[in-house]
Amino acid sequence: MDRIKQIVPADRAAYKAAKERWDSIAKPLGSFGLLEEMIQRIAAVQGTPDVDISKRTAVIMCGDHGVVCEGVTQCGQEVTAQCAAAIAEGRSNINAVAAAYGIDVMAVDVGIAEDVECSSLIKRKVVRGTRNIAEGSAMTAAETEAAIVTGMDIAGELAGNGAKLIITGEMGIGNTTPTAALASVLLGLPPEKVTGRGAGLSSEGLQKKVSVVRRATEVNQPSPDRPLELLQKLGGAEIAAMTGLFLGGAYYHVPVIIDGVISAAAAAVACKIQPLCSEYMLASHCSCEPAGEGLLGYIGLRAPINAGLRLGEGTGGALLIPLLEGALSLYNNAHRFEDTAIERYVELK
Repeated sequence: MDRIKQIVPADRAAYKAAKERWDSIAKPLGSFGLLEEMIQRIAAVQGTPDVDISKRTAVIMCGDHGVVCEGVTQCGQEVTAQCAAAIAEGRSNINAVAAAYGIDVMAVDVGIAEDVECSSLIKRKVVRGTRNIAEGSAMTAAETEAAIVTGMDIAGELAGNGAKLIITGEMGIGNTTPTAALASVLLGLPPEKVTGRGAGLSSEGLQKKVSVVRRATEVNQPSPDRPLELLQKLGGAEIAAMTGLFLGGAYYHVPVIIDGVISAAAAAVACKIQPLCSEYMLASHCSCEPAGEGLLGYIGLRAPINAGLRLGEGTGGALLIPLLEGALSLYNNAHRFEDTAIERYVELK
């Protein structure tokens, strides 16, 4: 955890140099919109305007949640283990999307309730499922810290192996419930404003879920100003591990892509722990879960994709890759004002 104190701001000189390169392209200033800003942010993280996203990995953190016993999901907890194995073996949703864009995929067991017999699943278990947040804390302080450290360590391992981008993803039946509880506290909104249907609850199921989120916040009395304790009380092992990925990306200078609402909640907690780590994040899409837009706003980011996505597993994050590659093609290869007779645009005041 000492690494968190050593996080420094991203390189503003590289950010400025990347903007100057954009402005030298023979096109209206800023006309590639948010994608220009994203390339500049990556330049700042990497410390050079020569942006490289050639090696990217989606890290899918997997864990179970005791709150499932409250009836807040359509399916049972055993599905987490089944889906984690499918991701590790390359036959799940994220694998299909990642294969299209040259993204490596790794699945990590940080909190699955059972032991999964799958040699390709990375075993970093810190807890066998969390406790029921409607009755008390999800984890102990030691478990929470261990999960965060696990995420930071994995970010370090990826950086050491040459990763240029990390995509966050998760697999955990029931994890939109703790996410809604975290969002309620961080955004200062009542549970009914941040709680969605998750994988597909009926209206009756949604009302039950809202009630569970309310009980969780009332029982635990978490404070947004104590983020580690907030994560301990209302989070999950995979959410804490994603928080560690964001913090690790900032420490090891690797940009980290936010996927959906669960990933955004982890990112928001990471920013609360260390505000500088927001400079190392990229938003991919705005989840259609109620807290999605609010959490991205809390971090200070906008997402270029708004397509009603809610699949999870890092799939939305993976869809940012072709947009970034398209932007980089323009950034690196388009004709420049100096090479044409086109008069350079000037920034209007």
